[in-house]
Amino acid sequence: MSSTTNESDRWISTTEIPQPLSKPAKVERWQWPAYLGALLLIDIAMTGTAFRFAYWIRFEAGLSIFKLEVEPSFDYYTRLVILMIPVWLFIFGVVGLYQRHNLLGGTKEYDLFFRATTFGMLLVIVAGFMGPSLLIARGWLLLAWILTSFLGIFGRFSLRHIAYRFRQYGFFLTPALIVGANREAQSLASQLMSWTKSGLQIRAVLYNQEAPEASAFPREAVICSLDKMDETIERYGIREIIIATSALTREEMLSIFRRFGFSTNINLRLSSGLFEIITTGLQVKELAYVPLVSVDKVRLKGIEFILKQSMDYVLAFLALIVLSPALLIIAILIKFDSQGPVIHRRRVMGLNSTQFDAFKFRTMFTDGDRVLERFPELQKQLAEAHKLQDDPRITRVGRILRKLSLDELPQFLNVLRGEMSLVGPRMISPEEMAKYDQWGLNLLTVKPGITGLWQVSGRSDVSYRERVNMDMYYIRNWNIWFDIYLLFQTIPTVLRGKGAY
Repeated sequence: MSSTTNESDRWISTTEIPQPLSKPAKVERWQWPAYLGALLLIDIAMTGTAFRFAYWIRFEAGLSIFKLEVEPSFDYYTRLVILMIPVWLFIFGVVGLYQRHNLLGGTKEYDLFFRATTFGMLLVIVAGFMGPSLLIARGWLLLAWILTSFLGIFGRFSLRHIAYRFRQYGFFLTPALIVGANREAQSLASQLMSWTKSGLQIRAVLYNQEAPEASAFPREAVICSLDKMDETIERYGIREIIIATSALTREEMLSIFRRFGFSTNINLRLSSGLFEIITTGLQVKELAYVPLVSVDKVRLKGIEFILKQSMDYVLAFLALIVLSPALLIIAILIKFDSQGPVIHRRRVMGLNSTQFDAFKFRTMFTDGDRVLERFPELQKQLAEAHKLQDDPRITRVGRILRKLSLDELPQFLNVLRGEMSLVGPRMISPEEMAKYDQWGLNLLTVKPGITGLWQVSGRSDVSYRERVNMDMYYIRNWNIWFDIYLLFQTIPTVLRGKGAY
C-alpha cells in the first residue's frame, strides 16, 4: 500500500470538506432501537386489527357466503388472538424481520413477512388437527391470513417511508467508504448516492495509486490515500467498506479482508468488478466446495416479473379497447393526408439482444430520405442526435400525432405480443447500440417501454448522453411503484407537449 501523502488529499482542505457529522453519531445509540420498537408496535397493532377485522367479516357482517359451522364467540376468539400475537411476533423474530440488514431496503422484508404469516397459519391448522378442542372457523382463519399479510406489509411499508423522510436529516444513515478510485468506483459512488433509499452515506473514497479528480466523486466524500484507511474509519465512524475490486490488487484486497473481514462493527462488501455491464444481479453457488459467481439472465424475476407483466397486459388490453375509435379515426386521417401505409414498422432492439418491429402510426412521407437529401446540415444533426426538431419529412397529420404522442398508440400491440412494456427504457435501433458504449448490455436486460423516465423528463429536449443515463437509472432502480409514478407523469407530459417533435 502507498505510504505517500498527497497534497490533493481532500480531507486536508478544511474549507471544502465538511467535518464528521455529529448528529448521526449521537443518535446511533437510540435511533435503531427506537425504530425496532416502533416496528414491534406496528406489527402488534396491524396483526390485532387484522384478526379483529377477520372476525367482523366472518361473524358480524352477515355475509351469505359463510355458514355458521362454528358458533361465534367474541370472548373465545379474543383469548385466541391474545395467545396468537406473541407466537406471530416470535415467528417474525426467527425469520429475521427485526434484523437491521432486512429492513429499510428492497422487497425482501415484505417477502419474509408473507412467509412468516403463512407459516403461522400453518401452525394453527396443525394445532387444530392435533387438538380437537381447538375449534376455529376456516373462513376466519383464511381471512386472518390474508388480512394479516396485507395490513402487516402496509404498516411496515408506511413506517419505512417515514424513516426515508428522516434520512434527509441525517437519521438512519450508515457511514461508508469506497476503496478504489477507478471508473468502476466512480460508477458505484454515483449509483449509491443517487439511490437515496440505500441508507449509505459515502464519507470517504480511498485511492491506492494516483489521486483521482475530485469532481469524479460526491463533494461530501473525503478523498485520501489507502494508507490512511484506519484513520479515516475512526474519524468518520465508518460502518460499511465497499471495495471496487477492479481497482485493487489481490494482495491489497486480502490485506483489507484480514483486517476487517470478520469485524463485528464494520460490514465489508466487494463489488463484482462488472458494475458497468451487469444489472441483472449475481448469484453465488458452490461447486465442489468452490464458491463461483453466476450472472442472472434477466433483470426481473419472481414477483417483480409477475407484477410488471400483469400490469402491462391488463392496461394494454384495456387501452386498446377504450382507444379503438380514436385509432380508427387516426388511421383514416393518415390515409387521406398522404400516400403510404398507415402503420410504420421500425426495427428495434428488444430483450436479450432480440430484434422486433415496433409499430407506430406513419408520420413521415414515404420518400422521406429523398426529401432529407436537400438538407445536409439536418442529415448531420440526425446522425448525432437521432432526432430533428424541424423535420421536413414529417406530414401534416404526423406533426400533430407526434406533438400529442399519438403515433405510439399502436405499440400497445407490441406490449400484448410480449415485445415491449408500458414503462421501460426508450427503444433504439441496432445502429444506436454503439451510442450506449459499455452500457449496451444493461439496456437489453429489460423490454423497451412506450413511456419511461426519458419521456417524462423533457423527451427530445435532453441530450443523448442524458437519455442514456436516464435509461440506466431506470433499469438499476426499477420497482413497480416507479412504473406507476412514470405512468401518471406521462399524462401531463403529453398534454404539455414539451420536447415532442
